[in-house]
Amino acid sequence: MALKLRERVFELLEAHPEKRFKAREIAEWIHENFPNETAEKIEKSSFLTDESSLLYQLVAEIGSNRPQWQKKYSNLRTTEGRPRKFYWTEKSETEEVEEAESEFPTSRSDDPLQVRYAEKELYPKLIEFLGAEFGARGLIIEESRSSNRRGRGGNKWLYPDIVAVEALTKNLNAEVVEALKHSGEQRARLWSFEVKKLLNRSNVREAYFQAVSNSSWANFGYIVAAQIEGSDTVREIQMLYAVHGIGLIELDPESPTESVVRIPARERSGIEWSMCSRLADENSDFESFMKRVRKFFQTDDL
Repeated sequence: MALKLRERVFELLEAHPEKRFKAREIAEWIHENFPNETAEKIEKSSFLTDESSLLYQLVAEIGSNRPQWQKKYSNLRTTEGRPRKFYWTEKSETEEVEEAESEFPTSRSDDPLQVRYAEKELYPKLIEFLGAEFGARGLIIEESRSSNRRGRGGNKWLYPDIVAVEALTKNLNAEVVEALKHSGEQRARLWSFEVKKLLNRSNVREAYFQAVSNSSWANFGYIVAAQIEGSDTVREIQMLYAVHGIGLIELDPESPTESVVRIPARERSGIEWSMCSRLADENSDFESFMKRVRKFFQTDDL
């Protein structure tokens, strides 16, 4: 009996809704559960010689068929990044975002790598990554510490979740540092981050423009996500990046230092200090961040 690849893939995924599977795991399951079909596939092939080559071929075929399958079957979803994972869901993409952003999700994946985190639990993990990857010191901005004097909605999309300062004088000779103080050259860079638990096609544009709005003052602006689903999502960010320059970080909550900068942000040459002033006037956390920046310019110590 010839191997019906799509049927076998869907059989596994539908039997385990919401669970994420690597293509290799799917291929191994097919080989284990349908040995007669896979044996026939090897027998009829001129280049498949053993189990290893069979699994390699099945993984390749699953990957190459994925775009066509997803166009035809909306319940088939994939994560982005490597390794890509496949899963089956009855939820719309909007419902997936709503559940991800909920304090109390209605379901949990049994995949240990899909542990549920509250968004605020991601903030210290991002700060850990920034320190390890860029040597930047991060600070959480609590929107609840903002004034309401501009009225309802007056501060919408004004504050990022995380800000950071990166010293450009680290490890420089003390005399060089002193010279830089009087040269007018840039001695630090400021960063801005908008954090989301999940990015998919239903929320990617809104999330991206939120990052555009609340990072207009900084040298670098990023949107950060713990989960990114669908190649169209990353493609959309790439198109928006060409105009706005906001980068993308895929955060690994289980191992923050292994997070990945998927799209490097485009650097702005200067700081928008007037916007920083407004943010500091409206929010005590951002004012504390500005105090840290000031102290750095005074002492070159973060």
